[in-house]
Amino acid sequence: MGNIVCKPSTGILFINTMGAANNKTQKFVFDRESSAREIQEQLAIAAGYNRLCSVVVRSKTGAIVAVSSTMGKNTQNDPYFVEPGGYNLSANDVIASTVKEIGKQFRQTFMVEEIKKDLYGRVASVESRVEKDGKRLMEMEKYKLDLHELRNSIYNKSHKTLDYNRLRPSVTLPDHFYCPSTEREAVVSMQRDIPAYNKYVLTHETKEALKTLQFDVWQWEPNEMLILMEEMYENLGLLDELDIHPATLKRFLLRVQENYRNNPFHNFRHSFCVTQMMYVLIHGCRLYENLPKRDLCVLLTACICHDLDHPGFNNTYQINARTELAVRYNDVSPLENHHCAVSFKILAQPECNIFANLSPEQFKEVRGDMIILILATDMARHAEILDAFKLMMDGFDYSSEDHVNTLKMILIKACDISNECRPLLVSEGWVDCLMEEYFHQSDMERKDNLPVAAFMDRDRVTKATAQIGFIRYVLLPLFEALNKLFPELEEIALLNLRQSLIHYEKYKEIEDAKKKILALNEPSEYQHTEDITK
Repeated sequence: MGNIVCKPSTGILFINTMGAANNKTQKFVFDRESSAREIQEQLAIAAGYNRLCSVVVRSKTGAIVAVSSTMGKNTQNDPYFVEPGGYNLSANDVIASTVKEIGKQFRQTFMVEEIKKDLYGRVASVESRVEKDGKRLMEMEKYKLDLHELRNSIYNKSHKTLDYNRLRPSVTLPDHFYCPSTEREAVVSMQRDIPAYNKYVLTHETKEALKTLQFDVWQWEPNEMLILMEEMYENLGLLDELDIHPATLKRFLLRVQENYRNNPFHNFRHSFCVTQMMYVLIHGCRLYENLPKRDLCVLLTACICHDLDHPGFNNTYQINARTELAVRYNDVSPLENHHCAVSFKILAQPECNIFANLSPEQFKEVRGDMIILILATDMARHAEILDAFKLMMDGFDYSSEDHVNTLKMILIKACDISNECRPLLVSEGWVDCLMEEYFHQSDMERKDNLPVAAFMDRDRVTKATAQIGFIRYVLLPLFEALNKLFPELEEIALLNLRQSLIHYEKYKEIEDAKKKILALNEPSEYQHTEDITK
């Protein structure tokens, strides 16, 4: 290489890059006033490495040469060998801090939408709470005014006292009252006791009809249904077996009736239907031959009480809306637990306790059985209970407590959803009542921004589709399983069930045909636009 004229402060070295692609000796010129770090960076660049790479300089013998501004000269035949030694700590710190800062900036950039969404959600939640609190304040003010007016209305100026007898005319019924009776009868029923004489006398024909599913439950008033329930206890010999006083039974049934709400479906008439279905099964399947009378009494009583004080909104609503019942029972069958609690609250009254003459141990067993049966009516447990019953079918043993308990649970479940086992003239009215209750719940859920079940949505479900699915996938599998143990159910229930399925399938075909005709007659969007332009 040619001679280079350098300033006294300039250093010249001959270096060879070990392992580099060019791998040849080259001249390296540096400023002797530079720091060791600057010279090292220049060496790295000259050797073809990253500027931040820490390089090691070795002599021909392999000795490490310290990188500094005072490095001695060498010749082209005796070059220094430059090799990478890794990134130094300071460089790693610079890289790490840079990457961290870049990552932070990216996170802040991409989380803006999430932060905005979260803020909007919180603001909406606060606004909703403020709105609800404001409504509560308005309601409280209204209640204060109502109380003030009420106090003035019952204040007796002549005696300067409150006359509570004046409250009676102000008692009114709900907007929808599904039990046929007059307003005056309803007012009296709140404080009435049982009559001292027999108000109703049942004929032999009525008593026999009560044992069949042809019995039309819509033709009977609430007071008459109470007498029919008494007949069930009397006919099965339960009054003598459990030493129940007739007056106590009357009071118990009366209190139960008063604690059912006037819902479209879950009302006292539904309670009577479920109980009457159980009475039909006891006679039709001759359950009295295999079950003791105390078990028969528990089955009837659990049917009577199974929906006590039902609010008209199912468990899903209770849990999603976080109602008092859901909180109290930890989201586990809140309604069924509530029905049990109300039942035993009534039985806790001495004048209504039909089990008062049982021993403490017997009462404990009866209470346990009633709780098991009422909790079994939760449809969330349907598959669990049905599968357990199917496993016992081949070797069912009436001497096994586990088998008998499962049978009793499946019986009350069958009775609870048995409306479609009745003739269509009787059963179809119940479908309308149930749909009304479901639609009322879905409207409330939509209003409160809660999830809406498809089978309750008035915009998605029809009477036919709801019944076809329920009969095919719930009722038929249940009653066909029971039919293996009780062949009598083929005539009692399954015939009507299959007739109902055929009825609703035809009903659906008619609905689908109507929809097709309407779709064909409805003008298309293109035709509609063309008509407007003309």
